[in-house]
Amino acid sequence: MPIYEFACPKCRKIFSFLSKRVNPDRLPVCPKCGNTQMEKQLSRFAMTRRAAEPSESGEGPDAMPDLDDPRVARAMAEIERDMEHMDENNPRHMAHLMRRMKELMPPGSMPKELDVAIKRLEAGEDPEKIEEDMGDLLGDLMDGAEGGGGEGAYSRDSGLYDY
Repeated sequence: MPIYEFACPKCRKIFSFLSKRVNPDRLPVCPKCGNTQMEKQLSRFAMTRRAAEPSESGEGPDAMPDLDDPRVARAMAEIERDMEHMDENNPRHMAHLMRRMKELMPPGSMPKELDVAIKRLEAGEDPEKIEEDMGDLLGDLMDGAEGGGGEGAYSRDSGLYDY
């Protein structure tokens, strides 16, 4: 049984739902406020080596890969295995994972500064120095919708809810 993550834009929380089906045909309801307009999230490990082909309308800053596409699911599983062997203190490992994440996303959906950050990480530069120069680009990308705790950031609910 898969676990899916959904964000509630009203209460700014990310909830985990245990589904009895692989591809549910409805969105869950927010366990906190009852909102029916939940937003499906990429799991924290969701980065990839191969990109899924974007749809014609799947471009732009808010575009996301099709999470129900089997190629995306396969790519996410590959990156999860890669992360088991990642050295978080090695900037080149971070660069590799960021490049794979970028490849998963539709063209034009990632900030152009990401390429600069990846090149600096590949050169072995300290991520803290890059963050100092570029802002929290790296943290924002690695945290996804959770953000860096600033205004409008989502927090994570620790529960597991039926879906």
